[in-house]
Amino acid sequence: MEDKNILKAVLFDLDGVIVDTAKYHYKAWKWLADRENIYFDEIINERLKGVSRMASLEILLEESDKPYTQQEKESMCTLKNNQYLKMIEVLTPEDILEGVVDFLKELKSNGIKTAVCSASKSAKYIVDRLQLNAYFDWIVDGNDVTRPKPDPEVFEIGYTKLDCRSQESIVVEDAFAGIEAAQILGIKTVGIGDIKNLSNADLLFKNIKEINLNNILERLDFFRR
Repeated sequence: MEDKNILKAVLFDLDGVIVDTAKYHYKAWKWLADRENIYFDEIINERLKGVSRMASLEILLEESDKPYTQQEKESMCTLKNNQYLKMIEVLTPEDILEGVVDFLKELKSNGIKTAVCSASKSAKYIVDRLQLNAYFDWIVDGNDVTRPKPDPEVFEIGYTKLDCRSQESIVVEDAFAGIEAAQILGIKTVGIGDIKNLSNADLLFKNIKEINLNNILERLDFFRR
């Protein structure tokens, strides 16, 4: 039987896990789609979760017959991001999802390192707005990676920056692509959300407030430090 590992790091996605900025992403993409007269709805938006900005735009443009140059696409991404940034200026610590701070405190008190690993280029700004910097040892965002999830680059950078190994880490995600990316590296995964969207997660919870560290350690086959 394979020996259990000691859990040393928990890597968090940001949108939908720490804070619900996904609604602002949706509104900003919808604004752009309407501007370009392109059909866009919440079903299409689900495919954008955990995906880079340009890759998200390419999904949106599947509904358009109009050809766009690379320069036009980059301009559209900038427009969408500017709209999104205007929307998230209202974020405060009150927007942190219930249970997040308690779980982060529990991890810290048990000597477990933490990192945000997000495709969002605004991750550092959002963490700062939420006043959560003290709870994270590192933030990896869209400015640090060249390949979007389900490529595992963002998580590999995350556990490396924390001086840990993949088998000593857990990823907390709300997107299928993010779970897939973690599992490519052999990282155990905790899904936050609905089973219809996260059927590939090793463990699944509706939200972080349901998570108990002892339960995770036992069910994911980890020793306590």
